Amino acid sequence: MSHEPDVSALPEYAERVLEVAEMIPPGRVMTYGDVAEWLEEGGPRQVGRVMALYGGGAPWWRVVRSDGVLLPGHELRALDHYRAEGTPLRTASRQSGTHLPRLDMKQARWDGGTAGSGGSAQVHTTHT
Repeated sequence: MSHEPDVSALPEYAERVLEVAEMIPPGRVMTYGDVAEWLEEGGPRQVGRVMALYGGGAPWWRVVRSDGVLLPGHELRALDHYRAEGTPLRTASRQSGTHLPRLDMKQARWDGGTAGSGGSAQVHTTHT
């Protein structure tokens, strides 16, 4: 997440993934799979790879795992962003073996609509 790529050298798919990441409103998230579905191309692994290689300059903390677990190795940085943006979180359960909260995916997940839309888990598949 710390890479600052030469934007002029970005592959077209990476540019599109990062554009979607930039569209996600503060306090909301999309899963890797949601982003791929929005783009109608690739899958969660491809989106994750783009975010790992090129996402350092984008709001990387808004593109997440579908289970709400914070990005391994970046948990505290992500948590700082989530708290600053008011992203809905769930407290850690005793079974999780960690003290870190998870994202409340039912409330935090953004469907790609207007910034004030509800937390629907469905992603728009048509766009202009």
